[in-house]
Amino acid sequence: MAAARALRDGLRRVNGAPAVLAGLFVLTLLVAIPLAVALAGMIEMHLGASLAAERAASGVDYDWWQEFSEQASGLGTTFGPTIIGFGAVLENLSNLLDNAPLAPAIAGATAAWMVLWSFLSGGVLDRYARNRPTRAAGFFAACGLHFWRFVRIGIVAWLAYAALFGWVHGWLFEDFYRWATRDLTVERTAFALRAACYLLFGILLAGCSLVFDYARIRLVVEDRRSAVGAILAALRFVRREPGTLTLYALNSALFLALVFVYGVTGRGATGSGAGLAAALLWGQLFILGRHYLKLLFYASQVSLFQSALAHADYTAAPALVWPDSPAAEAILNAEPAVPYTSRARAI
Repeated sequence: MAAARALRDGLRRVNGAPAVLAGLFVLTLLVAIPLAVALAGMIEMHLGASLAAERAASGVDYDWWQEFSEQASGLGTTFGPTIIGFGAVLENLSNLLDNAPLAPAIAGATAAWMVLWSFLSGGVLDRYARNRPTRAAGFFAACGLHFWRFVRIGIVAWLAYAALFGWVHGWLFEDFYRWATRDLTVERTAFALRAACYLLFGILLAGCSLVFDYARIRLVVEDRRSAVGAILAALRFVRREPGTLTLYALNSALFLALVFVYGVTGRGATGSGAGLAAALLWGQLFILGRHYLKLLFYASQVSLFQSALAHADYTAAPALVWPDSPAAEAILNAEPAVPYTSRARAI
């Protein structure tokens, strides 16, 4: 099965580039540190030199936590018991599907992360496409080469997601759902209808994500310059290659397995000392696992695309010459073909 082979090859590519995973994890920490420092200042100001401060230092104090949440504003509203343990996963999923607005500080950090990822993802895709070390110079050269192209794809993606969350979500959950349940008296039926709306909206989100992923891949591997052309080419590829859907399902199943394991084994905001530290460490390991699976999504999709369109297996590791694309490098590094005249003589 092409999708299973692509997944196995994607695992090899991600495991062969541990620096990419480490860099992505460190970047996430760097983006989160300013928010953590600001939130720590708000907590310190609220606690002061009180008895609540002593209780909070020795362990989780839910009474103080509730008091802080009631008076908090801005970034402080995000500091709740759900930030530790499996509750954070459920809250993020709920906020996504229910189109809950982000706090301004979180929205700013998310925007900064998206800009940084738009810059780095060109180098990440190029590294996985070449399937060999490109070193820092080659990696960041690819980042710079593809950044503005990715920004153009990002603008189209933003318009698509804005339509989904602004119009489709409102029609599904405000217009259609209210109309469909206005005379219902059975809660089970209403729940099934809402679950069906969530499923449909999730499928639309996954479809957009799939197309834009392959648009970025085609832009990098084929050295395309047109964002619109790459998106249209990605639509054609997804439509005619059923392995894209199978591979997406396999990657999604791995993510759900990670979430299940974290939900079963993760600890919430309880206890103190070593117990609380263990819960925080387990949360960081979960984030690392999420990054690993995100990179696996990209690497396996690159592998499937290359195998389907014969942009495959880079045979050597010569010095990188920019702006050659991975596809051009594959041709240059291929074994020399037998001249036509030589074949004619042999015949």
